[in-house]
Amino acid sequence: MHFLSQVDIARPVDAVFAYLADFENIPTWNYAIAQTEKTSQGPVTVGATYRQRRTLPAPSEEDFEVTAFEPPGHVTIRGVLGPFDAEMEYILEPHPSGTMLTNDVILRPRGLAGTVGQLASSRIKAAVADNLNELKRILES
Repeated sequence: MHFLSQVDIARPVDAVFAYLADFENIPTWNYAIAQTEKTSQGPVTVGATYRQRRTLPAPSEEDFEVTAFEPPGHVTIRGVLGPFDAEMEYILEPHPSGTMLTNDVILRPRGLAGTVGQLASSRIKAAVADNLNELKRILES
């Protein structure tokens, strides 16, 4: 599965990047995640690792790593997210109203659960868009 989602956020690129790249903020804008914590030492940069507790579609713990970190315009994470090997790239570009945030998502199913997940691809894409809209709401309030 591969899809793009975009949202226009009425905040400067630096402000959006700072909030987005503080991955411990994920539970505030992603309804499926209860907790995200940094598991590596030092600042957020390439190689930083995280563990998060997912509540949906089923309770689980998952790990991801920052694989690209180029403030204030680009960050990528890779890991096992739910039933998928995932890569999520966030591209932030100046826009007349603030920031255009593009989320490029690649999900590779893992086993039978992944195959079932692939069948729900339209729901997953909608959930990602909903999460980005929640991020927009938080940053604009």
